[in-house]
Amino acid sequence: MASHRRSLSTGRTARGAVLTAAAAAALAAVPAAAPAEAAPHPDRQEVRAGLDRLYAQAERATEAYNKSDERADKLRVTVRRSTDAVARAQERVNTMRGAVGSLAAAQYRSGGIDPALALLLTSDPERYLSHAALLDQVGHQRAAELGRLVEARRVLAQDRTEAREALRRLERTREDVARHKRTVEAKLTAARRLLDGLPAGERAAVRDGAAGGVGDLAGAAYSRAARGAGLDVPPGTAAVSGRAAAAVAAARSALGRPYVWGASGPGAFDCSGLMQWAWGRAGVGLPRTSQAQAGAGQRVPLSQARPGDLVTYRSDASHVGMYVGGGQVIHAPHPGAAVRYESVHMLPINSVTRP
Repeated sequence: MASHRRSLSTGRTARGAVLTAAAAAALAAVPAAAPAEAAPHPDRQEVRAGLDRLYAQAERATEAYNKSDERADKLRVTVRRSTDAVARAQERVNTMRGAVGSLAAAQYRSGGIDPALALLLTSDPERYLSHAALLDQVGHQRAAELGRLVEARRVLAQDRTEAREALRRLERTREDVARHKRTVEAKLTAARRLLDGLPAGERAAVRDGAAGGVGDLAGAAYSRAARGAGLDVPPGTAAVSGRAAAAVAAARSALGRPYVWGASGPGAFDCSGLMQWAWGRAGVGLPRTSQAQAGAGQRVPLSQARPGDLVTYRSDASHVGMYVGGGQVIHAPHPGAAVRYESVHMLPINSVTRP
C-alpha cells in the first residue's frame, strides 16, 4: 500500500515537471510584449476642428445665458414694481377701511333707533328732520366709500397675483441662467482639455485660429501687427461719420482686451457684449444677444456693408462682429483670445445689420 502511494506521488511529480517544462517552452515561443509606446499627440487639424465645435457650442450657450440673464434683469424690475404696487394698494385699503369705519360709527351714534319713533319723541321736529337728511347723506357717502374699498381690495388682490407670478418667472429664469452657465463651463472645460493635449509650442497657434474659418489666421496676424505698428484700421477702410464712427472708435479701443463669456465691458467682452458696449458708447442701445442684434436695424447685403454694421454668423446668428471696412471685422473671438481684427469671411455669414 505504501509503495502504491509512493508510486502515485512520483507519477504526479513527473507529470507536473512535464507540464512546467511545456509551459516554459510555450512562453518562450511567444514574443515578448513590446513596451507601451507613448500616446501620440492629437493631430493639430483635428484639435482645431474639435475646438471650433466646442467653442461654437459654448458660444450658443453663452448667448442663451445672456438672453436669460437679460430677462432676469427685466423681471427683477417687474418684481420690484409689483411689490411697490402691492404696498401702495394695501395702504389705500387700510385708509379706506378707516374711513368707512368712522362713517359707520357716526351713523350708529346718530341713528341708532327707528326714525318714526325718534320723530315722535323729539322736542324739536324741524331739527330732527334736518339731522335725518344729514344721516341720509352720510349713508350715501358710506356706500360710495364701501364701493371704493371693494375696488381697492380687488386691485390689491390683482397686484398680489401679478407679483407672485413675476417671482415665479424670475425663479424659472434664474434656473435657466444657472443651466446655461453649467453648459458653457462644461464646453470650455472640454476645450481646455483638448487644447492641453497638444505640444506646448502648438497651442497658441491653434488657440488663435480656433472658432474661425477662411482668413482667420491672417486676420489674427494682422491684428497683432496692427497693434504693434500703432495702426488703428486695416488698409482699405472706408471713411465713416456720426454714430457709426463713434461705435467703430469704441470697438477699436477694445482691441487686445480679453474674451470672457457673459462680459459686456469695459475690461472684457464676449461677442455680443462688445457690440452692445461699442454702440452704447455711440448713444445707441442694442439688445444683449447676437440673435436679437441681427434684428436691431436695417438688413443690408454684404456688398453694401459700411463700418459700424453688425455681421452675424452661423445659421443661428450665434456670433457677431462689427464691420470696419477693408473686408475686416472687429470681434471678440473665443476664450483665450483677445478682441481683434478678422476677415469678414471667417465664418458663414448669417446677416449684415445697420443699427
